[in-house]
Amino acid sequence: MIRLSGGLRSALMIGVQGIRARKLRTLLSMVSLFLGVLAVVVVQAGAETAKRALLANVELTMGKDGTVQMFMPPTADSVKIVVDLLRGRTDAVATFTTPAIIGEPGVLPLNPGGALLDDSDASRRYEGPPKPAWVGEDPGAPYVVCGPRGCVTKTEGDTQPPGQAIELGLTAMTGDIRPFRAFRLDSGEWLDFSSAPSLAPRIVVNRAAAKGFARHLVPAEMRIEGAIANATPRIVGVVDDGRDQPMAYVRADELLNWLPEKKVSDAVTVLRSPEAAGVEQILRARLAGVGITGEQIQTETINSRERVADELAVTRWVFLGMAGLVLLIGVAGILNVGLATVGERVEELALRRAVGTSRSLLAAIVLAETLLTGLLTAGVAIGVAAIGLKLGGGFLAGHGPFPQHLDFPWQAGVAGVVAGLAAGVLGGLVPALRAARIPIATVMRA
Repeated sequence: MIRLSGGLRSALMIGVQGIRARKLRTLLSMVSLFLGVLAVVVVQAGAETAKRALLANVELTMGKDGTVQMFMPPTADSVKIVVDLLRGRTDAVATFTTPAIIGEPGVLPLNPGGALLDDSDASRRYEGPPKPAWVGEDPGAPYVVCGPRGCVTKTEGDTQPPGQAIELGLTAMTGDIRPFRAFRLDSGEWLDFSSAPSLAPRIVVNRAAAKGFARHLVPAEMRIEGAIANATPRIVGVVDDGRDQPMAYVRADELLNWLPEKKVSDAVTVLRSPEAAGVEQILRARLAGVGITGEQIQTETINSRERVADELAVTRWVFLGMAGLVLLIGVAGILNVGLATVGERVEELALRRAVGTSRSLLAAIVLAETLLTGLLTAGVAIGVAAIGLKLGGGFLAGHGPFPQHLDFPWQAGVAGVVAGLAAGVLGGLVPALRAARIPIATVMRA
């Protein structure tokens, strides 16, 4: 247990008595200081909340801080090696993405190329410009047609009618990707990697794809370029992956039942934890055996926390500077009240000097009052900011990049306490020095 010295304990007790005896002046001091401390707390809380929101968004789209990413070219051998090595592991996961169309067969999807599905284009049909007149060129050569939903490559004989189908990016995974990318499950369930693979691929769609499927009634038939046949997918859940494009996630072993390894055209990405360095060494050795050299494998470490901190640092210091100016106004208010209070207590302080109170203890008594006032103001400001964040967080949580739970950051509370103490010291230092210099003869003149 921390014990206070006799002089410090006396200064605190007398300071508390002084606050109780001058409630109105204490209240005026707190009012003048409140906005300054509140500004510091709000700026710090806003900066930490923005940092958490940006970091949560980066963790959704790129990966969690410290995750090591490996990129390698897609070949039949590399896909097979990666899938076999990482199957069932929790410290590393491999992914590759391929375009897929779910819906009516033989029709042009509602969003060619996996374009966005938004309300403004929900009821539009794809109507591209007519085929250009070819002069001296092969009539069967492909050409690009662009319309309100994006651009697609067509040929002269390509006469696909528009229909009820949605194109999306299908990401295959060897294991649970959520330890590396913080997907938030909205409904249903996540993929179960512990069970045997199913011939009817189980997929989890993101919010953009879920809105498209809710808006359009499409048949449960999935066609993938290069697949041996069209599969019948089962949608088991919806996640928030931070993307606006329609996406779906599937087990790699279930997708490879229909798509041969040699037909995978997207680069294979491996996400691993920093502790799984041995996995990378084994993977590099096996890939070297099939002709994939180290130069073809790119590795990078996600360092999102440092990048987000750098982006917010300048803004935070600018707003903290403005909050500091408001805090100085509160310090001036405490200083004025403190000087007026010392002027009224000249006889009392001189009498204390006459009975043996040291100058340092007199200064400590006056300074204790301003410090306690600063702490009380900090407590009120922190409480108001916490209540405001709790009320406002209910509207912001889960919207855009903001996480589901917005808690009051402890850094903002510490900043408020420091601001209150600093204001108490700055506002009470001059009155404390003036009280310490009061001569004993003052009590005799009284």
